[in-house]
Amino acid sequence: MAIEIKSDSEVAIMREAGRILADVLDIVMAAVQPGVRETDIDDLVRAEFTARDVVPTFLGYNGYPATVCISVNDKIVHGIPSRRAFRDGDVVSIDLGCTHRGFVADSARTVALGHVPQEVSELVAATKQALDVGIEQVAPGNRLGDVGAAIQQVAEVRGYGLVREYVGHGVGREMHEEPQVPNYGEPGRGIKLRKGMVLALEPMFNLGTWRTTRDPDDWTVRTADGSLSAHFEHTVAVGEYGPILLTTNKPTEVDDRELTLSALD
Repeated sequence: MAIEIKSDSEVAIMREAGRILADVLDIVMAAVQPGVRETDIDDLVRAEFTARDVVPTFLGYNGYPATVCISVNDKIVHGIPSRRAFRDGDVVSIDLGCTHRGFVADSARTVALGHVPQEVSELVAATKQALDVGIEQVAPGNRLGDVGAAIQQVAEVRGYGLVREYVGHGVGREMHEEPQVPNYGEPGRGIKLRKGMVLALEPMFNLGTWRTTRDPDDWTVRTADGSLSAHFEHTVAVGEYGPILLTTNKPTEVDDRELTLSALD
């Protein structure tokens, strides 16, 4: 298994890509409202990416026909935007990737629209929490199993279905690089993390079973029992002292020593 180690300057470019992606995701998530069509969001992403001179990574990837994946309710990932309008009560996952100066940033968020049952709000919040605790484990000397185990614990404590058939991944010049990053694992097991690795972590939790089905379009993945699903994702670099969150436009709590990566700023 060949894992590409990024230089400080390459991580800096990926941070630029991540900041751009975070800006666009902020705009997109604000636009996801009842009455707005999924295809309107695809059009919005195209316009925002064009304005920022970045390439929509998803468009044309293995034949994928859109710039964004939009997965609503029982759809987990890879939903193709349709003419359907969002409705009050929908659980909407937006997955987005852009390529900037030859490097990819990949991120996803989920939002529940309007008034939803408490169990739905808790599902969304817990999936985001799982991403956060997974990111905390992205440190040199830790192992992939530490990342997966942290995410898995959040799901199992709450009794959620933890999607196993779709996982996170390395990211860099390609959207999908080695290694695969499962959302489950055993602490202390798996590949040892090294400075310069860049990973996309993306927990997917379901209110029901962890099992999945795929639509005839060969893209859209759903929960096998029709239960609701949530999905969050960030692109994260292994820094010298801990995780460097790349797909954000907000200040992070990276240890000041990490500023030795001077190219990042």
